[in-house]
Amino acid sequence: MVYQNILSEVKERILYITINREHKLNALNKATLVELADAIAFAGNSEEVSGVLLTGAGEKAFVAGADISEFSDYTIEQGMVLAREGQTNVFDAIESCPKPVVAAVNGFALGGGLELAMACHMRIVSENAKLGLPEVTLGLIPGYGGTQRLTQLVGKGKAIEMIVTADMISAEQAEKIGLVNYVVSQPELIRKAEELLNKIKLRAPLAVASALKAVNASLKDGLNGFDVEIEEFGKCFGTIDFKEGTSAFLEKRKADFTGK
Repeated sequence: MVYQNILSEVKERILYITINREHKLNALNKATLVELADAIAFAGNSEEVSGVLLTGAGEKAFVAGADISEFSDYTIEQGMVLAREGQTNVFDAIESCPKPVVAAVNGFALGGGLELAMACHMRIVSENAKLGLPEVTLGLIPGYGGTQRLTQLVGKGKAIEMIVTADMISAEQAEKIGLVNYVVSQPELIRKAEELLNKIKLRAPLAVASALKAVNASLKDGLNGFDVEIEEFGKCFGTIDFKEGTSAFLEKRKADFTGK
């Protein structure tokens, strides 16, 4: 696929995805969501990718929201399809990606933008970041998993407050309530995300994927997270990386993992 709305580049086993609609504050339109879905699918299936760094172009916004002009006249049925397809193809796909996905958030992350960041496994934000879910000001609620993931990350009371007041919060507030992992200066944003991903690159790739799957299972209805953990733990014993990791530990040397 030739991308028109995002930039995608693999460097040193990190897939850099940049939402490239700076003139629209990187708002999510249908075409951008299709391209994101394609890029995330590539990341999950490619042996050359060990992690994903997702960010937005420019200094003003990560993603300032969804492109409202595309759905302002939708019916009930069309609205449900919009949410279901977006959640399945993009937001849930990011959360379920077997490679760690880190959001590097600069400036505004509002509505669908915050939902996109919350679908990622970790969030690094710049000091100037503003985060919020303003959908109720449009007569809507978050439709890309925002009500669920925000509650999981910050708890029911704070999630309800943010959603029904539509208030934006600062980077400092976001870190305080556990919504983001780190707050850094603007020039340090990408470097901090790279630091995390480069550290993860040194770990056993199949074990990382199993860990992500087990953690996600703790939040899925109908799944027993403990059972998933036991199953994934057992699978690790059948990998070459397990043999390498334990041998390296016993031989007091650095492990050389191959993802097999």
